[in-house]
Amino acid sequence: MSEAGGFGRLALLASAAEAAQEAQARLADMRDWCRLEEADAVVVLGGDGFMLQVLHQMLDTGRVIPAYGLNLGTVGFLMNKYRAGRNLEARIAKARSFSFAPLRMEALRRDGTVESHCAINEVSLLRETRQTAKIEVIVNDKVRIAELACDGVLLATPAGSTAYNLSANGPILPLDSKMLALTPISPFRPRRWPGAILPDLSKVTFRVIEAEKRPVAAVADQKEVRDISEVRLEICRDQELTLLFDPGHALDERIVAEQFAT
Repeated sequence: MSEAGGFGRLALLASAAEAAQEAQARLADMRDWCRLEEADAVVVLGGDGFMLQVLHQMLDTGRVIPAYGLNLGTVGFLMNKYRAGRNLEARIAKARSFSFAPLRMEALRRDGTVESHCAINEVSLLRETRQTAKIEVIVNDKVRIAELACDGVLLATPAGSTAYNLSANGPILPLDSKMLALTPISPFRPRRWPGAILPDLSKVTFRVIEAEKRPVAAVADQKEVRDISEVRLEICRDQELTLLFDPGHALDERIVAEQFAT
């Protein structure tokens, strides 16, 4: 049996979407697929959301392998173009890798309990009620904004800068920038604060002011922690992830192209 890009054992995972299920059926006889727990790399059929789900699954189990995505969703920033009938193993063999580390969130609830999660795209703080959130922003133990009155605030990785961060008018970050985007969500005061671009060595802390009166939730990608009083964030360098991209279709090129989209 031939190896694909140096990966002897491949797993095949598909989202529940009809197009992804049909693609999985077409690829089922291509080779002897193995379980994710036994694989050297995984082929992911679906969209960005499903790719994030697979990456989080690997982070949760502690066994992280390279992932090669085929887009059968809508946007597909984390995926390669799906081509029915093309030689998948040859494409994987030519693919180049991109490695990156997620954010680690440590969220302290008002009751004193602590919950930790990793975020591949971003960590967002969002008001839970009609009351405006008031958040103290601390970077590397120095208070940068004593009171940010807003609907919320987020910290995004370069890989996540084209997701929620972009819709909140945050900057698009090239993948090799080694930066993080700190972006307010509907800021009321300081009204014209556009956010900040920080080195990815930064440690960011958000403290919720009047947390009982103005409850705030923290969301690490899709994992939510409610009624928080403080969130501490930094890059998790011991949890590196790897995506595989076709030449000419890498995520960094897509991020550059997005800045010229009209």
